[in-house]
Amino acid sequence: MTDEAVEHRRLIIAGSGIAGLSTAIYAARSNNDPLVLEGDEPGGQLTLTTDVANYPGFPDGIGGTELVNNMKEQATQFGTDIEHGIVESVDDSDRPFRVELTDGTVYTCDAFVAASGASARTLGIPGEDDLMGFGVSTCATCDGAFFRDEDMLVIGGGDAAMEEANFLTKFADTVYIAHRREEFRAEDYWIDRIEEKVEAGDVQIMKNTEAVEIHGSEAEGVDHVDLVRHPEGHPTDKLDDPDTEQMQLDVGAVFLAIGHTPNTDYLEDTGVELDDAGYLRTQGGDGGGQTKTAVEGIFGAGDVVDHHYQQAATAGGMGVKAALDADEYLEDAVTAEAAEADGVSAEADD
Repeated sequence: MTDEAVEHRRLIIAGSGIAGLSTAIYAARSNNDPLVLEGDEPGGQLTLTTDVANYPGFPDGIGGTELVNNMKEQATQFGTDIEHGIVESVDDSDRPFRVELTDGTVYTCDAFVAASGASARTLGIPGEDDLMGFGVSTCATCDGAFFRDEDMLVIGGGDAAMEEANFLTKFADTVYIAHRREEFRAEDYWIDRIEEKVEAGDVQIMKNTEAVEIHGSEAEGVDHVDLVRHPEGHPTDKLDDPDTEQMQLDVGAVFLAIGHTPNTDYLEDTGVELDDAGYLRTQGGDGGGQTKTAVEGIFGAGDVVDHHYQQAATAGGMGVKAALDADEYLEDAVTAEAAEADGVSAEADD
């Protein structure tokens, strides 16, 4: 592909999840000619959820893919262009920004919104992909209520796993926590909360234990999980060890709580600030400009920024903020350019 820009856009949005599409809807209505680049997970994590029951405005729930497709249609009706493309890099050393995709395509833009989300980490075990959205989930808040009165398995040992397990006790018969080590990585606060649930009979902890296969079907959901346990932990590294115990656990749902990886690699060589985990740092605060990054003209929205709430509704709200912040930036840039042009014209007349 050519190294020259194939097209200049007023605004480019990386990501077609709820945050990116919310940004696009508002940006298009502001005549900012947005281009949405879908990335390698079109629609974001919400497309992994078969029923979304907690997104405002849908009392009977809505499928994750259906919600995303509705938002795409809404965005395009207002003038958004949506293209498949994975951002390789953003060059902020000059204006306009230079955005290069992994296939070599190059765009330039006046403003850029990073709404590329965070990918949930998975185990890579048999049955996991096939049953994702059919009993396997990466979001207890999203999906826990669908498995009311079932036994549920949470995999992980950090704060997220403890928080998810605690939440699921509202619905589950018993919540099992499987952690590959003896010691949890969670804060004492969450460990204490879970110990209380253990004493109450709501939670059972399975230390030094890992899942190796998830069984079930799309029609029937999760049936059971194959697990291995070793007294010294990390049992999948010791499958041939005679001390490694194999077992089955009958559960109706499996929740993966082993962390997320923010999709921000393409910003590492820019002036945008990232935290130690790779999430974007934005201005925040109470007034305008909350989605601004350290680079003027680059904004962040959704799970690429938010490692705490990570909900569709909060991502949508942040996307709206990003669109409004970008619009203000673009308006100021146009005003400055006009003033500069008038100054040059006046000098020429003199």
